Amino acid sequence: MLDESPARAAQAILMAAREGVLEAQALLGQILLEGQGIAQDQPLAVRWFDIAARGGHSMARNMLGRCHEHGWGCPADAGVAAAHYRQAAEAGLDWAMYNYANLLATGRGVVEDQVQALGFYQQAAELGHAKSMNLLGRYLEEGRVCPADPLAARDWYRRSAVGGDFRGQFSYAAVLAGEGNVDEALVWLHKALAAGNLNFLRVAAPALASASDPRVRSMANEYTRRLTELEQPVPL
Repeated sequence: MLDESPARAAQAILMAAREGVLEAQALLGQILLEGQGIAQDQPLAVRWFDIAARGGHSMARNMLGRCHEHGWGCPADAGVAAAHYRQAAEAGLDWAMYNYANLLATGRGVVEDQVQALGFYQQAAELGHAKSMNLLGRYLEEGRVCPADPLAARDWYRRSAVGGDFRGQFSYAAVLAGEGNVDEALVWLHKALAAGNLNFLRVAAPALASASDPRVRSMANEYTRRLTELEQPVPL
């Protein structure tokens, strides 16, 4: 309904939220945050996420963390974000485990703790969270605060790629190329290119430019072209 008639859907969500429907309260926060079918109002989004989170909605609690981490509708405060992420993670939400692990891994808002970060990435990965699968693979590949296990890393990269994470697709492609399976690596590199965001492309393009295989190296040009397209300002 949000796709077909966003304004009508937003009104229905608003009515249900006011009547105390927990899922509607969380969804109202999301559409207010994005301005989907309703005027964008990030501070009001934070209020509805807070109402839903107090009612026990874990994703709303996670979104409160996102708002506080990025300063959406409230002052940016990684420490407050970490507290929300941890609460939602302990309630079993994979996205919150991933977000909390990111803060632990980088020491933002919390004391850096790679062991805890790895633990939360692993929990989320085992729940099927594709982005966490890729990061778990990286820890295992590098032997960071755990024994190095290239075979396990390869499997997590594969599962992340199949799960649709563009960074996982890139990681899996790198493993395949290293094994000499360049044809399959190129398939995954094209998938990662199609889905990747600006930050990813900025890192991936130079990495490809230094690849040993000429077919993989030529992908750097495609990544750079896509990067240039995304960096162009959107016409008003």
